[in-house]
Amino acid sequence: MRQFDPRRDDALTALTDEHLTLGDPADTQPEGPADLRHWRWHLDGDGIAWALLDCEGAGTNTLSEAALTEFARLLSALETAAPKALVIRSAKPNGFAAGADIGDFRGMTDKATIEVKVRQGLDVLDRLAAFPAPTVALIHGFCLGGGLELALACRYRIAREDAKLGFPEVMLGLHPGLAGTWRTLRLADPVQAMTMMLTGRNLDARRAKAAGLVDAVTAERHFATALSWAVSGKLKTSRGRSLKQRLMSLGPARALIARRMEAETAKKARKDHYPAPYALIDLWRAHGDDEAAMRREETRSFAELMAGETARNLIRVFFLRERLKGFAKTGDHGVAHIHVIGAGVMGGDIAAWCALRGFRVTLEDREMRYIAPAVKRADTLFSRRLRRPGDARAALDRLVPDPDGAGLARADLVIEAVPEDEEIKQTVYKRAEAQMRRDAILATNTSSILLETLRKGLKRPERFVGVHFFNPVASMPLVEVVTHDGLDEGVRARTLALVGAIDKLPLPVASSPGFLVNRALTPYMMEAFLAYDEGIAPERIDAAAEAFGMPMGPIELADQVGLDVALHVAETLKESLHRPLPDIPAWFSRLVEDGHLGRKSGKGIYEWKDGKPQKHKVDAGPDPALRDRLVLPLLDACVWCLREEIVEDADAVDAGIVFGTGFAPFRGGPMHYAGARGVEDVVDTLERLEAEKGERFAPDAGWAALRGGG
Repeated sequence: MRQFDPRRDDALTALTDEHLTLGDPADTQPEGPADLRHWRWHLDGDGIAWALLDCEGAGTNTLSEAALTEFARLLSALETAAPKALVIRSAKPNGFAAGADIGDFRGMTDKATIEVKVRQGLDVLDRLAAFPAPTVALIHGFCLGGGLELALACRYRIAREDAKLGFPEVMLGLHPGLAGTWRTLRLADPVQAMTMMLTGRNLDARRAKAAGLVDAVTAERHFATALSWAVSGKLKTSRGRSLKQRLMSLGPARALIARRMEAETAKKARKDHYPAPYALIDLWRAHGDDEAAMRREETRSFAELMAGETARNLIRVFFLRERLKGFAKTGDHGVAHIHVIGAGVMGGDIAAWCALRGFRVTLEDREMRYIAPAVKRADTLFSRRLRRPGDARAALDRLVPDPDGAGLARADLVIEAVPEDEEIKQTVYKRAEAQMRRDAILATNTSSILLETLRKGLKRPERFVGVHFFNPVASMPLVEVVTHDGLDEGVRARTLALVGAIDKLPLPVASSPGFLVNRALTPYMMEAFLAYDEGIAPERIDAAAEAFGMPMGPIELADQVGLDVALHVAETLKESLHRPLPDIPAWFSRLVEDGHLGRKSGKGIYEWKDGKPQKHKVDAGPDPALRDRLVLPLLDACVWCLREEIVEDADAVDAGIVFGTGFAPFRGGPMHYAGARGVEDVVDTLERLEAEKGERFAPDAGWAALRGGG
């Protein structure tokens, strides 16, 4: 019996764009549900049933409760029709299914109710798994979470070369809940399967096949032959657990591997902050050799996590992200060519990121020697992010060094990223406006200077906007789109759309000193410096912030971004925040003067070695007093920004601070945290700190509205 080989099977029938099916519907169709909103189906001339997932009113499929309910009805009709085989495919061009519809569980806190809903979904997938004829999932694009669980319930999975399979549930404080754990472990190497679920990382089609999750990988034009081999039973699969898999599933081996997994997980996430990966490890350690028990306990564990605070807050953050994405849906950005002025760390990295995302970019600075380091960093970024042969080279070709500024006259968007000096920036604008097209947009990456100040002297201030990226550009998802009262609405809309097109999250903010993120972050950072000035060890300060849930402490963060940058922002905002900052400690200025700038110089507050701060071990036990001293000034500044309408509402504040600073996502954002903790308690604590430390802790007037005082 010859195995299907896509390299040799050339005479094939491809899917049609209209139907995304193989073959035509039969002349006579069996009766079935005709009022489906999320599925399309037919029986083709070969007696094969096609079920096409096509969620109504959505660009991407999700496995919602409504879609599963409809699928159950469709299965009833197909069970009666007794087709030769059942094929499941997506009718959406971007992929199979992006996962379960998390909105179905939003706001649920009762574990029993969640368990009932999960079991209802499981029953549908069990019916698919027990279907009397061969079942085949044809997968293209993203096949994630609940979508992958749907595919795993089929007997065969055939993936197109562009397929990406994965379980991102851990990012929402969960683990798979529709049989994903035990069905994955049934097919794949236990360590590979657990790693995929613990990290949330996707597997491309080839790696998914190597892991045992996919039976064949082929181009679209070969789907027909691959399907015929599956239907006839000739498609070779790697079913049946290997000796290695069986040994690793034994109790003693599981216990040892589970301990190692816990140790690796602990390096990235604390159990009290993110319980989901630890729950998954416990699930496998206790029941990895008992499929029935694991099935039962998967549902219980999933429901417990879903009802917990971490999952609820991470789901909230998911919807905050979706809201920011919505700001980008403002039409066509109309940008093909971007010109960046200033090839320093920020300008060079902005240029590289835009080239990575497919834009033609010219990068200008005074001499080629200033541009060369940016091109070198870009080459590293492209090589790391782009794996297909030729893609990194193509991205580098799109990034053009331009010391003469020739790209100014051709660009659709010009981004200024020169030092934070009003006079320097306005000199750049005068030259740029003289050479730019009249319909081009001029943008500044200023982190703290008012746009009303920078626009002075501009001939076309209505086409001047802020695009504030965060460092490091490749890692930080947020871009503040800074508006002013003279900005053309069409320019605003195009800029928001452009930020979305480069795969960043745009947040509209009003022009105000520090905008949102730096305004909130500066009091937090300054309080850390003042605590250090009092003799508190920097390691202890960082530990207090990390215990709260920050990805890194404020001292390490300052060293990471550069003490010169932190000093400049503090000096710029010192008198213009909602209340003046205390004097910047003299030692801080001396460090900068002496060239001790942090990571980039090898020494700052910490010594740095191999890109890591060299920290002394300290007693890092709970320190709620130090935690509050650091975090509450940040919350207070957020309330000020809300009161002054720097952003639209409290959710926009939370989105900006989470995605712009990394603020403990599992807490749902600073405003949400304040509400969960209790506004009265926050205000009382600020007042106590004010009595102890001074007026910089005086609660903002905006707390009164949050207390219900108007």
